[in-house]
Amino acid sequence: MKPNGWIIYNGNLPGSKFIDYAEMIQEAAAKQGSDMKIYKNNALLSLLATDQLGIVQLDKAELPDFVVFADKDIYLARQLELIGIPVFNSSKAIEISDDKIASYQFLASKNIPMPKTIIAPKIFTTGKVDYKLVEKAVEQLGLPLIIKEAFGSFGEQVYLLHSLEEVIAKIEVIQSRPYLFQQFIPSSYGKDLRLQVVGNQVVAAMERTNTNDFRANVTSGGTMKKYTPTKEEATLAITATKAIGADFAGVDLLIGPDNKCLVCEINSNAHIRNLLDCTGINAADFIIVHILEVLS
Repeated sequence: MKPNGWIIYNGNLPGSKFIDYAEMIQEAAAKQGSDMKIYKNNALLSLLATDQLGIVQLDKAELPDFVVFADKDIYLARQLELIGIPVFNSSKAIEISDDKIASYQFLASKNIPMPKTIIAPKIFTTGKVDYKLVEKAVEQLGLPLIIKEAFGSFGEQVYLLHSLEEVIAKIEVIQSRPYLFQQFIPSSYGKDLRLQVVGNQVVAAMERTNTNDFRANVTSGGTMKKYTPTKEEATLAITATKAIGADFAGVDLLIGPDNKCLVCEINSNAHIRNLLDCTGINAADFIIVHILEVLS
C-alpha cells in the first residue's frame, strides 16, 4: 500500500498559484496510488507542552505518512518533523532557501560558482548610513551593483543601483532588514535559466528573457521558452540543490562571461505551472515519484 500524505500551503497569501501547486502535487500523487489531502498552514496548530508535542487539526484527521511542504512556515514544518513525519523539502532546506544570505553562504562553502557577494552587517533599528561601509562594498563589487533583501520572492526586493547615491538612498529605506550587496552580471541582464531539479536529475528547464527589466522573472514581465541545459549547467543546478539539502528545487542560473553560469537563487518551493506551460513537462510527477522512492 502506498503511503498517504498531506500537502501544506500558505492559507493567507492572495492569488491562486499556491493552491494550484498543491493541486498539481495532489494529482501527481493520485496517479501513483497515493492519497494526499491539501491543508492550509493556518488550519494546523503546533502544540507544545512539557509532556506534549503535536499537531492540533481542525478536522482531526489521521496524521500523514509524509508531507509535501509548499510553504515557508518553517516552524510548522519543523513541528511535523519533530513528531516523526518526513517533510519534503525539509524545514532546514526551506529555511536556507528562503534566506538569500544563508543560501549564498552554503553555496560559497561548497565552492559553487556564484556572483561575488557582501553581507551587510545586521542592525536592529535605523540610523545614519555608514558611508565607509558603502564605499567599501562599491570598491569590492563595482557599479552598478545589486542589493538584495534576504527575504523576498518573484524577483521582488532585488534592486539594481547605478551610483553611490542610489545605493545609499536604498540602504536608508531597507537598513532595518537583512540584505546583501552583490556583483552585477551584465551578460545576464534580463536573462536567466530556470532548471527544475528533482533528486539527481534536471527534469525540465526554460530560458527566461525580459527586454524591459534586469530581472528575468515572468512576474516581472519576462517571457519563457523551453531550454535544454548543458551537462555542466545541469550538474551545477543539482550540486546547488544538494548544497542546501533539498530534494527538489527550481535553480536560477545567471549567464556569466564566456557563457559560464553562476547560481543566482535556489527555490525550494518553486512554482511549476509556468514550467509545465513552457515545456509540457509536469515536475509534480517527478517530485512524487522521487518522494515515494525515498520513503520505500
